[in-house]
Amino acid sequence: MHPRLAPLAALLAVSAAMPVSAETLTVYTSQPQDQMTAVIEAFNKDHPDIQVELFRSGTTEVMAKLQAEYAAGGSPADVMLIADAVAMTQLKNDGRLYSYAEAKTDGIDPALIDADRTFFPTKLITTGIVYNTDLVKEAPKSWADLAAPEAAASTIMPSPLYSGAAVIHVGTMTQQPEFGWKYYETLAENGAVAGQGNGTVIEAVARGEKAYGVIIEYMALNAKAKGSPVDFVFPQEGVSVITQPVAILKDTDALEAAKTFVDWQLSRAAQEQSVEQGYFPVLEGVAPPAGYPDPKALKLLSADSGRMLAEDQENKEAFAELYGG
Repeated sequence: MHPRLAPLAALLAVSAAMPVSAETLTVYTSQPQDQMTAVIEAFNKDHPDIQVELFRSGTTEVMAKLQAEYAAGGSPADVMLIADAVAMTQLKNDGRLYSYAEAKTDGIDPALIDADRTFFPTKLITTGIVYNTDLVKEAPKSWADLAAPEAAASTIMPSPLYSGAAVIHVGTMTQQPEFGWKYYETLAENGAVAGQGNGTVIEAVARGEKAYGVIIEYMALNAKAKGSPVDFVFPQEGVSVITQPVAILKDTDALEAAKTFVDWQLSRAAQEQSVEQGYFPVLEGVAPPAGYPDPKALKLLSADSGRMLAEDQENKEAFAELYGG
């Protein structure tokens, strides 16, 4: 493993003490640490015989760790849960994912499920605009509003070099005829900047360092619920969407435990917990968080995931040229 990743390599056991006979499942994820701790606690209430070990970092670091381990001969990871369908598609194309044909997907839109059933949606996460209510008197309504010189000069966004959600968002926006790379060039020319992940965006906007931010909705709405002077807009042109897919790695030595974890992620219990954590559910009959619109009312920007994968490196290089690495 590359030395730069060594500080990230420690696996955190977050479940309670298990019987000696308990099976161990290793999950690599980009979901926030506090949320995953709660997820595993809930999972162990239903499946106390499975001990879960967790490695958590941003999608880029999670993928780098996994690829470095494969290059060295193998990975301890059994399950991937990351906010990046493009990265999952790459793993699938590389022959790294297990096809779980029997996964329990009743009540989930088939359009959200990989056709080969190698990865499955666990929630809907959209990207829109957060703004500081102390600094902004008239809320933005559209992506185009951010490109205006005064707004762009006080806008921060996550970088696809760090964030899987940003990979999807940039890849989606650049596929829209009305935006494309010209939109990002205009933002940069007018003073917009990039942080790292979505966490840097909400911190900057909540503190008033920036008036506007491009961000996944739950981070903004959770911050608002906790009293930060922020609000969130679903832009009128539409939002990019990610499904935080879960997948079983083909080389797992804990296949049955991995199947159990995937099925649990798709269950009502897990979906209701996702709602409590501020996510749109993917399971029919589960209401979204209070204050969220009906998922069916969202205008989703279309994007070709195959094209996004093919253009991934080119997109990252183009973004870095505009906003730095």
